Amino acid sequence: MTQLKTGAFALTAALMMSGSAFAQTRTLNYNADFDPAPLAAFQAIIADFEAENPDVKVTLNNFDHEGYKTAIRNFLSADSPDLANWYAGNRMAPFVNAGQFMDVSDVWADNGLSEQLASAKASMTIDGKQWGVPYTYYQWGIYYNKDVYKAAGVEVPTTWDGFIENCAKFKAAGVDCLTTGSKALWPIAGIFDYLNLRTNGYEFHMDLTAGKVAWTDDKVKATFAEWAKVLPYTTENHAAIDWQDAAALLVQGKAANYVMGNFAVANFKEGGMTNDTLGFLVFPEITAGLPRAEDAPTDTIHIPAGAKNVDDAKKFLAFVARADVQTKLNAALGQLPTNKGATVDAADPFLSAGFEALSSAYALAQFFDRDAPAEMAKIGMEGFQEFMVKPDRLDAILDRLEKSRDRIYK
Repeated sequence: MTQLKTGAFALTAALMMSGSAFAQTRTLNYNADFDPAPLAAFQAIIADFEAENPDVKVTLNNFDHEGYKTAIRNFLSADSPDLANWYAGNRMAPFVNAGQFMDVSDVWADNGLSEQLASAKASMTIDGKQWGVPYTYYQWGIYYNKDVYKAAGVEVPTTWDGFIENCAKFKAAGVDCLTTGSKALWPIAGIFDYLNLRTNGYEFHMDLTAGKVAWTDDKVKATFAEWAKVLPYTTENHAAIDWQDAAALLVQGKAANYVMGNFAVANFKEGGMTNDTLGFLVFPEITAGLPRAEDAPTDTIHIPAGAKNVDDAKKFLAFVARADVQTKLNAALGQLPTNKGATVDAADPFLSAGFEALSSAYALAQFFDRDAPAEMAKIGMEGFQEFMVKPDRLDAILDRLEKSRDRIYK
């Protein structure tokens, strides 16, 4: 009987201790918009975080992409989570300016992130403060057909002047020097981004997309003057084709170069290209000495101003920023870690080249249709397409974009 009482007492004590531990478990509510594959990758990372922090339970509320764009505007104002996914650069600016994202500069300072995430820092900074943590990005650049280069007898260029010189040789060989598909508009935004970044630099480009610079500025005209140099060597029917059609031209050897994001590598390889025939080139220098900025659409996590569990939310941001966590996460995503101390699959030359290019960049732009407001991005990209078809209309195009800037950014 004594043994039974002792056992009962021990069981009761254990239950009380268990209940006490359960009562101390804290919850982190996390709103996100993951597709199935990234969702699985993040669920694994969340499990790792919970294992390191057994007193914290992360509740992930996943939305579809389009629904999330509307939902975030609602839940940041009404029922705020502790963590929320979004994007870097000017895409986060409206929430920062509205006081809906929390300043997390202390997370950066306490964890040495200014050094580890150096290339992404500018795109996470507004008014000298950091407003979230980046966890993945991917590179843009020039993908090229090595066989076409070899057949035309040209070397991979290191400057824009060298690129244009090569174009004349490709044309003589009956090949488009540059291919693109502008039917959906966005592919040519990448061309504009790089030409402007290389002609005028990161700060000017960011000011332009933020509405602080006139489209009729001489520096903008200088960017289009560089673009005009390659137009005679660009796939002629670009306005009628999609980006996948342009990818097929590169695969078939009908084009030499393509300004595109790393996601297109899968299309190139499905078409039959291999690491032996597909090359990657960082967009070459135009204005000598300008710090090199890159287009790298960056996914981020933020702490809403209305978060209830700020301390654990900051722990989660620091965790996701770690090199080992970003290595594991991006291996599953097939993208690039933003922490330069992370590693990528050395067997994938495009991930390796992209990691090197982005980790060593001065700063990162997010892509024209993320950096500019949606309405301005659409009008701008329509202008880019019109310029490519009718370059003599440049002044009228820039006047139209400038009138749109006056209206949209008020």
